[in-house]
Amino acid sequence: MATAHTPGAPATRDYAAQFNPPFGLDAGRTALVIIDMQYASGSRHHGLGALLQARGEASLGTYRFDRIETVVVPTIARLLARFRAHGLPVVFLTVGSQLPDFSDLLPSMRAFAQAIGNTAGTLEHRILEELSPRRGEPVLNKTTMSAFHSSGFERTVQALGATQLCFTGISTNSCVEGTARDAADRGFQCVIVEDGCGAAAQTLHDATCVNFARLLGRVANADTVLSELGLADDRRAAVG
Repeated sequence: MATAHTPGAPATRDYAAQFNPPFGLDAGRTALVIIDMQYASGSRHHGLGALLQARGEASLGTYRFDRIETVVVPTIARLLARFRAHGLPVVFLTVGSQLPDFSDLLPSMRAFAQAIGNTAGTLEHRILEELSPRRGEPVLNKTTMSAFHSSGFERTVQALGATQLCFTGISTNSCVEGTARDAADRGFQCVIVEDGCGAAAQTLHDATCVNFARLLGRVANADTVLSELGLADDRRAAVG
């Protein structure tokens, strides 16, 4: 199986691709990972979106929130519906402080979290309503970009029997990439679901996808993921 190319990316051949071991997805050992789909940075009207509006800079978030609303959320909702219908594991990750003074965050992350009010117990810290976790689905908070450094993510997916991870969420070039890279380094077979991720700019998203597919894992769209897992639907499956 050839490594998937990123939509919109140059179709040139890359010498590294030949060294990236191919693999197909197996429903018996695959988990869906949903990263940081929170009101803090995933909503046009709260958190980052509200901050930009208050500063008169809403246009800076136009691409980001258009992508989240029209592509990322619908794609993740579709994947969620199919994984749930077939009993495949789903793991949610959030990012943000768990302390009211934000002191548990690194300085590089603290100022942003403070500016958008991303701390446990606030609306901003919650996962978007359209993607709400169900009872029994793991929801792990992290205080770093990679879930491997500040949560029980690795133990959780191991306990679920997952050795293949399909990554979705925001932002492609930070928390999604950081977690997926660390997963690859730990021997997990990883897929970044291209239409299930978004970033502040298309260039950031594309650069991550192109680079990840070189040696770290695969980049594929939701249709490919569902087809390989035997979960293909007619796109009318209910999300609830």
